[in-house]
Amino acid sequence: MRDAVIVEAVRTPIGRGRPNGSLHEVHPVDLLAHSLRAVVDRTGIDPALVDDVIGGVVTQVGEQAANVTRRAALAAGFPESVPAVTVDRQCGSSQQAIHFAAQGVIAGAYDVVIAAGVESMSRVPMGANLVGTADPYGPALAERYPDGLVQQGISAELIAARWRLGRTRMDEFALASHDRAARATESGLFKREIAPLPRLHRDEGIRVGSDLDTLAGLRPAYYDEEIARRFPQIGWNVTAANASQINDGSAAVMITTSELAARLGLTPLARLHSFAVAGDDPLYMLTAVVPATRKVLRRAGLDLADIDLFEVNEAFAAVVLAWADETGADLDRVNVHGGAIALGHPLGASGARLTATLVHALAERGGRYGLQTMCEAGGLANATIVERLG
Repeated sequence: MRDAVIVEAVRTPIGRGRPNGSLHEVHPVDLLAHSLRAVVDRTGIDPALVDDVIGGVVTQVGEQAANVTRRAALAAGFPESVPAVTVDRQCGSSQQAIHFAAQGVIAGAYDVVIAAGVESMSRVPMGANLVGTADPYGPALAERYPDGLVQQGISAELIAARWRLGRTRMDEFALASHDRAARATESGLFKREIAPLPRLHRDEGIRVGSDLDTLAGLRPAYYDEEIARRFPQIGWNVTAANASQINDGSAAVMITTSELAARLGLTPLARLHSFAVAGDDPLYMLTAVVPATRKVLRRAGLDLADIDLFEVNEAFAAVVLAWADETGADLDRVNVHGGAIALGHPLGASGARLTATLVHALAERGGRYGLQTMCEAGGLANATIVERLG
């Protein structure tokens, strides 16, 4: 039976998604092309062997519209014969790209495929693809949810209220994310996964020297009087400090079979062991990481205790803490090199970024199994289990 293995996983440093961010001047096509070139250069394979490039992008408008992955593959210098496609599963877009790529390899539709993702949030702001849209939901969906759905920040507040997550606990989690990311950076633990850019060599959003007193002074990020009346249980504890950043970045993962990797002289980093995608309440929106985690463990025939490292996207501290409370996962094994609160969350790139961090962290620590999950708009989540090889 064919398998799917990761032979290389790279990412750019993550820049602040602002006009003054270090990657603002880099066109998203070039930003993705950089990771695509790097993943091919590091393996040394002929890019003509690539059967497909599957890229994840969330805000597919403007410079990121019209199958940006194809333009990036051409910009990376790949032969014109190499096809490419762009997918959107919101924040899990490039994790879904990895699933599609691995499933294609296992099925025999591909021999070598690159799964990737990009988001330049400084150049293409989140939500720009909905500008001018009077009603993105439609009457049938509105009839099903007559009270109306809410934006992600409010969902995070609802999660914090339901799981009784106070401001201090979320702020402590955020400080720990920055501390872990800073220590990983200073220790050189990101060097294996980062492909530096001329404008940026290390992640730009990591902050050190803050404390709980400073964070306690921040105002709620999503306070709304009408929402407060509708949901009186909300404590308004989500701030800019305990939520993910707005960022620019890209990442790429090369996937093939273990047999072909051996023929090409490549040493696999990990086997893509099991996959799952799950849906949950779209009002709470970000909770599907819990059923997705349970689903992928069942499919893998593994228990939570079998997992050495977890990567759970830090869209909000509330999401990861609620997930940990529900699953019983040990937070000491979660996001050991920091997460999106510190490193950043370039939407379409984050799934592949988490994979790059996970497989290299497993190698560095000698772990066997890693589990990655990503909350996604609409009440969705992907979950992936990888098994370190070698």
